[in-house]
Parts: sequence; C-alpha cells; structure tokens
Amino acid sequence: MSSTENIMEIDGVKIKEESNGESKDNPAVKKKVDWSASLIVASLAGAFGSSFLYGYNLSVVNAPTVFVKKFYNETWERRYNQSIPEGTVTLLWTISVSIFAIGGLVGALIVTPAVKYFGRKRTLLLNNVFAIVAALLMAFSQLAGVLEMIILGRFIMGIDGGVSLSALPMYLSEISPKQIRGSLGQITAILICVGVFSGQVLGLPEIFGKESMWPYLFGMIIVPSLIQMAVLPFLPESPRFLLLERHDTKAAEKAFQTFLGKSDVSYEVEDVLEESRVQRNMQIASIFQLLCDSSKRWQILTVIVTMACYQLCGLNAIWFYTNDIFKGAGLSSEIIPYVTLSTGGIEILAAIFSGLVIERLGRRPLLIGGFGLMVLFFVILTVCMTLQDQAVWLRYLSIVCILAIIASFCIGPGGIPFVLTGEFFAQSQRPAAFMIAGITNWLCNFAVGLLFPYIQEGLQTYCFLVFAVVCLVGATFLFFVLPETKNKTLAEINQAFARKKVPLEIREMDQFEAKSKSMQEQEHNLSSTLENGESKNRIV
Repeated sequence: MSSTENIMEIDGVKIKEESNGESKDNPAVKKKVDWSASLIVASLAGAFGSSFLYGYNLSVVNAPTVFVKKFYNETWERRYNQSIPEGTVTLLWTISVSIFAIGGLVGALIVTPAVKYFGRKRTLLLNNVFAIVAALLMAFSQLAGVLEMIILGRFIMGIDGGVSLSALPMYLSEISPKQIRGSLGQITAILICVGVFSGQVLGLPEIFGKESMWPYLFGMIIVPSLIQMAVLPFLPESPRFLLLERHDTKAAEKAFQTFLGKSDVSYEVEDVLEESRVQRNMQIASIFQLLCDSSKRWQILTVIVTMACYQLCGLNAIWFYTNDIFKGAGLSSEIIPYVTLSTGGIEILAAIFSGLVIERLGRRPLLIGGFGLMVLFFVILTVCMTLQDQAVWLRYLSIVCILAIIASFCIGPGGIPFVLTGEFFAQSQRPAAFMIAGITNWLCNFAVGLLFPYIQEGLQTYCFLVFAVVCLVGATFLFFVLPETKNKTLAEINQAFARKKVPLEIREMDQFEAKSKSMQEQEHNLSSTLENGESKNRIV
C-alpha cells in the first residue's frame, strides 16, 4: 500500500523520499549489471535495419547527384522531345531529396498505432517492407525509364525512417537494464554514423559512384533489411510490452531471461508489475492526453527542444560547406571525396566514445557540453571563413573546426535525445511521446532543407552564427531544466523534474496546503485547550 501510494504521488509531482532510499538499499540494484549476447544482438540487428538505413539515406544521394540529374534530363527528352529546363531539373532533384522528410513525418504519425497493435519488434520487422519496396523502385528506375520511381522511392524510404527512429529507441529502452540503458541507446546514434560513412564509401568512383553503377547505391538498401528480417524474429519482444500491454507474464519472464542472461528475473518482473499496478486504470495515452498532462509538461518541452535542436543545430550546413572549405585549403577535386571520409570516421569515433562514457558522465554533461562546444567552434569557423583570404593558415583551421563541430554533435546531441525520450515517460505514454519527438524531428528536418538555401544565400558564411544561436539556446534551456537521468527509475526522474522545475501553480498550491494545515493545527490546539478547560471545570 505504501509503495503504491509513493509512486502515485511521484507521477503527480508530489513525492515522498522513501522511494529513493529503497532503490539504493535494494540488493538487486547494487549487484553487477546482468546482460547477455542476445541483448547485444537484438540491439545491433534492430539498429542495422533501422537507424543504419536512416544514416545511409542521408548521405547516399550526394555521390550520384550529377548522374541522377542527367537521367532526369534524358527521361524528359524521351517524353516531351525537348531538353528539360535547368530550373525544372533542380526542382525535381530538390523534391527527390526533401520528400524524404515528408515521408519521415508520415512514418512518425503511424508509429504509435503500429507499436501498440503489433508490438515493438514486429513493427521493426514490418517496417522492412517499406525499405525493400523503396530500394526496388529506386534501383530499377533507370531500367524502367521512369524518374518518378526515384521520388516515390525516397518518400517510402522516409516512411521507413520515420517509423524506425521512434520504434527502435522505444525497443532498446525497454529491453535494456537501467544501468546500461544510455550506452545501449547510443547504438541508434552509432549506427546512424556508420550508415552515413557507408554511403560515403560506396559512393566513391571506384565502387558505385559512377554513371553506370549509381542504381546499385539505392539497391544496397535491401541488404540491411534482409539481415534484420533474418535475425530479429529469433529474439524476444520487449518484455515490458508483453507484461504491461499484452499481460503475458510467462512470455515476459522468458524475454527477461533471454536478454539478461539469468534464470531468476523475479525482481525485474516485480519492478514492472509495480508500474503496472500504478497504471492499472490507465490506457495508452494519445498525444492530446499527454500534452494535457501537467505533470509531464517539462518532460514534453525538453523532448521538443532537444529534437528541434538536433535538426536545427547546423550539421546540414557543415555538409554543404565541406567541399568548398576543402577546396579553399588547396585540395584537388579528385582528393576531396576521400578526405570527406574523415568526417564520417570522426562521426563514428565520437559516437562510440559517447556510448562508452555516457553511463559514467551522464546524459546531461554530454548533451549540454556538446551544444556548448558547437557554439564555440561555429564562432571560430565564422571568423576563419570571413578572414581566410588574409591568412592561409585560417583555411586549415576551418577544416579543424568542421571536424570539431561534427565530433561535438556526435558525443551528445546526435544520440542522447532518443535516449531521453524513452526514459522520461511511462509505458502508457511512451508511444505518444515518441510520436511527438518524431513529428518535431521531421518537421525541423524539412524546415532546414527548405530554408537553409535562403539563409545561406542571404548570410553567406555568417549563416553559422544562426546555428550558434540555436545551439546556445538549446544548451541554456537544458542547463536549467534537464536533470540527470543516469541509472534512475521513472519515479526518480519524475522526482528530479519536480525538484528542478516545479510550476508556479503547484508551488502556490503547496503554500496554500501548508497554510491550511497550519490553520487546522491551530484549530485543533484551540479545541483541545477548550476541552481540557471543560474537563477541569467538571472535576471541580
């Protein structure tokens, strides 16, 4: 009774201190982290067919740009017996690139009913249908002579990305012990970086980066999807989903045993059942219901801010200027594609470093520090590019700044927002929370693709200062609002949010309750004094 009341009060912002002490005294918390090879395989297989493909599709369109535009022109001439206007081919290519974000938004909208009905693992498996269909459309577009197949394929591939970037972090957060929840969650970011790097490597002229081979770049999308479809069916569904939403205790116990590598999972099952008892009258929350929940106001706002800054922090601008900065440093056009690989390598190393230290340093220092370092290097890069004609060494310092910005992004802002979304919310609220995060992510992605050309044209190299301001605002907000979530339960995270940022109306309510309690105590003392006086009179 007391433990249930304790958690109910935590969800309602008023918290008792006993829960924190219980978690520390529990022997199951103090012993070493339990995990198995199945946990690692599930994480890698899930990420390889999901976040890897997202990263791959971000970079794969760069190498064949010239060849795809030529294919658009040839197709147009066959249809209309005239050359395509330069503005039209640019428009078609812009649509081909940016429609990926529109598909991502659609995927983010359908992920909540999908994970509720099919479960986390089955959603990831069914999502491969989108990837395979998209790959076939784009790979055979040249053979069919239909340019619309590329545009449609990019849209469908965006749907795959929108579903996977919500379903995968949800799955990883629910199968991992809280002691390694952050490290396992960083697999999403690591595989995104590996996907970007793979797209750069396969796009080299010696591999698929030539006119006769560019359709194979899109056909390679099938490979990760087939690997995921071959591995993931042999691994369990999320035990929390099985227990809280399917109410299948035996299947949940088997899933815990598989992922944790031990036979006695009574503590883990009881921990989830305790949450189930708290939510016994709660159904899966909709977005509207979650937005109306005042106790989750700061969590929702934190998710929106981190996801918005994830897209608006200026990494797209870095990719846009990379070739120009390398040319300014005196590198030839033939060498630049190989030097660009260093940026992908830096991404992977920084993401791996973040995964290794996130459980030691915590989410808060890496996220705030990452945005802070990006502010610093954006300012330095702006100075270098503005004054590079006056000193040759500033051109080389610009290259260092580019690599430093990429590394700063990957050690924190590149992956931690996905981890936080899974940690902030209860089982019944998690699908709606990931939908909010996904919608924010893809809307900002589309906005960057739409507005950045105009920002770049108007401000030139000073456009980096716009992104520096975005990073500064994000770091400042997180410094004052975000608590540390490392090794904490949902109840403890809610308690930390309530302590850091209790809304004004709740403070006033507490003051009102304190005053009412003091008045009640005074009335009680007065009544007891009167009763004592009456009893004395009776005795006399």
